[in-house]
Amino acid sequence: MFQFLDFLQQYIDYIILGLLAIMSFIMVWLVIERFIFLNKVNVAEYDNVHELDIDLQRNLTAISSIGSNAPYVGLLGTVIGILLTFYELGHSGGEIDAASIMVHLSLALKATAVGILVAIPSMVFYNGLGRKVEVNRLKWFALNEKNASK
Repeated sequence: MFQFLDFLQQYIDYIILGLLAIMSFIMVWLVIERFIFLNKVNVAEYDNVHELDIDLQRNLTAISSIGSNAPYVGLLGTVIGILLTFYELGHSGGEIDAASIMVHLSLALKATAVGILVAIPSMVFYNGLGRKVEVNRLKWFALNEKNASK
């Protein structure tokens, strides 16, 4: 157990921040792909609104999931950081250094901050892309109503 806590103490920042960086990279990649697709899609090529919906909504769930879960990943890093601070306090032999505690706690809180920094743009992009999906869907309905009335 002590070896595991020592491992966490050395690598928790890299693990949590690395995971958040990967989530951020995936989110940016998916947002760029969706933005390009939604700006180039020709709704007239679709015979069925369901086929259009499938193509329009592809990858939006992943963007939303990243935005929803990034704060929890950051919070996990904070909880582990605080746990490790208490672990170190317990093994300090009664010598409590307030400055050391504050440094450890501030480092633990940065994980939550980074998680929020990943989540906010994810949800902004998700909502913006969701609006583009709705606009393209409405274009399809307008086009089909116009064609049906001819």
